[in-house]
Amino acid sequence: MDHTTLFNVQSSRASHTSSKSSSITYKVGAAFSGKGWSFAGKKNTFSFDPSGQSTDQQPFTGRPISGQDAFFISNVGNGSSTAFGVADGVGGWEQSGIDPADFSHGLCRYLVKNAKDSPGDRLGARELLERGFQDVVSDKEITGGGSTACVAVGDSFGYLEVANLGDSGFVQLRLNAVHYNSNPQTHAFNTPYQLSIIPPRILARSRIFGGMPLRDYPRDASVTSHVVRHGDVLVFATDGVWDNLSSSQVLKIVSDEMSKLQAWQNGDKGISVGRRLGDLTKERIDPYEENSFLQTWLAKVIARKAKAVSEDPRRDGPFAKEVQKFYPHEDYHGGKVDDICVVVAVVIETDHAARPRL
Repeated sequence: MDHTTLFNVQSSRASHTSSKSSSITYKVGAAFSGKGWSFAGKKNTFSFDPSGQSTDQQPFTGRPISGQDAFFISNVGNGSSTAFGVADGVGGWEQSGIDPADFSHGLCRYLVKNAKDSPGDRLGARELLERGFQDVVSDKEITGGGSTACVAVGDSFGYLEVANLGDSGFVQLRLNAVHYNSNPQTHAFNTPYQLSIIPPRILARSRIFGGMPLRDYPRDASVTSHVVRHGDVLVFATDGVWDNLSSSQVLKIVSDEMSKLQAWQNGDKGISVGRRLGDLTKERIDPYEENSFLQTWLAKVIARKAKAVSEDPRRDGPFAKEVQKFYPHEDYHGGKVDDICVVVAVVIETDHAARPRL
């Protein structure tokens, strides 16, 4: 980043689940590219299979090369829920001699820890964010900084809860349509909500000269609840994507790839989920490329497109259009170069007849 109604799962499960058993899984992949770095395929992607069956699944040792952007993917406890999301370090902290990446990557590290350590699989998204944030605050090696966050927890019944704080965000895509599009939280133009640690020296300076640094909390996050279906595609991304691609453009990218691979198919009755969808999340699309499962393939295509647009001085993305709206005298054009991070979850249901009834 250069600028710098809780869901009642228990009662809803009882009222929406059919007599047949079904199981939802989230096949999750990530793609990322730090500002100033080229996109190098394998080094810029990651695949996660909650069942551990994917042979290409490799844990990270150290940080991914995603700059101040970070992501996390984890099982929740020993259950069947999956937690995932993105965080974006606030670049303005560099002016105070603080590396914003320490906060965002630290937050994601603690989100994984708390998801894994959860005693059960019923973990709320805001609760997870709160636990991760408190661990960051308690970490003596993280002395300051700030980050946005978009955190999701999805369970095997098809219920997804998302806590979004700031201008990272997500879309839920269903059969060539945007089913849901999150709204950014901002204090002002280009000033997102952000979790932060403010060092005492900066607090003291603010008291003297004025201008208190921004500090928001997990309780300020927008929490939304969703029902997912077989074939849904969930795209979580930092503002390096949303400043350069609109939700409709992301939909077109995903729809083109899903149609090409026959994961979504056009037929006499309209668009439907293709029969090979499950296989595509477990088998390489490109036999010569690791991490080329469908979920990671989609994340990679989105990340590459966002990066290309960000570096194009002739294409006005959403950020450029916002600048033109608020500051017409600036004559701002082109993409917005930034770190980029995308997490894609493809929803797979083992028994289609047992979908929750809306």
